[in-house]
Amino acid sequence: MSKHPQALLAAGALFLLAGCGTEDAVAPESQAPVTQQSELLAACQDTEELAEVVEHSCTHAEYGPFESVTAAPYGGPSFVDVSVEHTAYNITLPAITYQQWTLGYAGSVIFTPEESTEYAFLTSGYRAIRVVNAATGEEAGLECRYHVPQEVCGSLRTAVTADLEGGVDYRVDFAAITPQPATFLLVIEETAHDHAEE
Repeated sequence: MSKHPQALLAAGALFLLAGCGTEDAVAPESQAPVTQQSELLAACQDTEELAEVVEHSCTHAEYGPFESVTAAPYGGPSFVDVSVEHTAYNITLPAITYQQWTLGYAGSVIFTPEESTEYAFLTSGYRAIRVVNAATGEEAGLECRYHVPQEVCGSLRTAVTADLEGGVDYRVDFAAITPQPATFLLVIEETAHDHAEE
């Protein structure tokens, strides 16, 4: 029996959320971690609209406003709010360790959308992501993923979209397996938003 059952439990949760990698070794930030849901997640078809969302989000990713937050440990309650519109969040995920080894990073934040519509979660690196209704524990269905072309935005790497209800608190779980860094940038934008006004 292990002296550190919480560490083993957390490591198991991390590997279930983030997956174990692939056979081919690839640079840490160039490949998305595999999750059961993201493995089945289709590539977005309306890439023209998403490219516009990314271009707008890129402005925030490069020029701010910025807010630094540390995500709540994975599996526990989260009160770390990332709901301020047009804000780039520098998120630090707590480490999951076993004895002297860091196995990865996982944590949760809260997002409460103002409107019922589709949102894009844009990140500077590939992270496993899961969006869950904080009150019911029901997982919000992720719709598609979009790999951001370097020529569209050099600061953001990927976007995942989901239809969310306005006024509902959602727990957004992120995970990364080492050697991916614990810190990344997150911008959340409405996909149907008129970006020409801002």
